[in-house]
Amino acid sequence: MSGLAASTDSLSAPRSEPQPGDFAVVRMGGRGGHLIRIGQWLNGDGFADFEHAFVHVGNGELVEAQPGGAELRPLSVYDDRPIRWSTGRIPLTGEQRRAVVAAARGYIGTPYSVADYFAMAALRFHLPGGPLLRRYVADSRHMICSQLVDQCYWDAGVHLFNDGRWPGYVTPADLAALIGDPSA
Repeated sequence: MSGLAASTDSLSAPRSEPQPGDFAVVRMGGRGGHLIRIGQWLNGDGFADFEHAFVHVGNGELVEAQPGGAELRPLSVYDDRPIRWSTGRIPLTGEQRRAVVAAARGYIGTPYSVADYFAMAALRFHLPGGPLLRRYVADSRHMICSQLVDQCYWDAGVHLFNDGRWPGYVTPADLAALIGDPSA
């Protein structure tokens, strides 16, 4: 799991059932999913199979970034889609899990920002505006779904990526690559 900088002080045995504080990536259909696939392609991820991410907050609920702002929703909204969970792949202590959940709940209502995809693409193509783009992408007052996941973990003291990327420079495809294919 290269790129993982999470604490090694973890729950000892991997769990098969998702736990509060775990995140997941899912496939999205429709126009929105297609646009996200294009955004990920522009960011160098290719046409990745996962276009959305969310945080499991317990009680059958999740927090996810949505066009109307981050929302608390039932996990069951994704029952009909392939889901790749971080369960057993990202080591978390009980305290870290609680902190991830608290952070996720604290971001409910945070506006969505499709402009973050364009800012990340501009960075990838070395367009002018480096420091401004960096601040914009790192700003947690607006987030795409994968930024919300990464920020919740960051707030809990868990650094998902140690590859020198800018804060907030994370797509659903990055999260999917981080946790890998559980069947492998």
